Amino acid sequence: MKCSVYIATSADGFIATPDGGVDWLHTAGKKDADMSDNPDMGFSQYINSVDCMIMGRKCMQVISSFDLSAEQWPYGDIKIYVLSNTLTEPPTNLAGKVEMYAGDIETLVNKLSEQGLKHAYIDGGATITSFIILKLINEMTITRAPILLGDGIPLFGKLNQGVMLENADSVTFPNDFIQVKYQVNYA
Repeated sequence: MKCSVYIATSADGFIATPDGGVDWLHTAGKKDADMSDNPDMGFSQYINSVDCMIMGRKCMQVISSFDLSAEQWPYGDIKIYVLSNTLTEPPTNLAGKVEMYAGDIETLVNKLSEQGLKHAYIDGGATITSFIILKLINEMTITRAPILLGDGIPLFGKLNQGVMLENADSVTFPNDFIQVKYQVNYA
């Protein structure tokens, strides 16, 4: 099963403020930029390529805090698995949209692969780091917002070895966001 990352960071590598806030994503960049050619910077195309999503508890809690309506829900009908050893039930507003999972990550990936799923979207800093340590991430798309936060939740945690990112393909958007897609090499 292919496991990939599609995530935005500040220019200094943070995915959220120290308190988990991501409002800066909506204020960074040129507000008057013509984004009509690619208004979501490739997210719809990406989300249409995945069968399922695996995220961490903290990521789920941030999404829950947005209290999105059905029309605002960005993940369509894809099945979402939330890794948590502390929660057994999702927040009420995510009931029916996510399934809680406590257990071994490789077991979950193998189970999903055996069910015929081919591409998992991995989200949340700690979850992404865990998948990298297990050498399960194949591809990463990182969109850098033109803002420095100075502090916050970093995209990557401590790794037990260096990881090579190869075959970079980049796009600069009119709003000054820069997106780079990499293949991941653990050799």
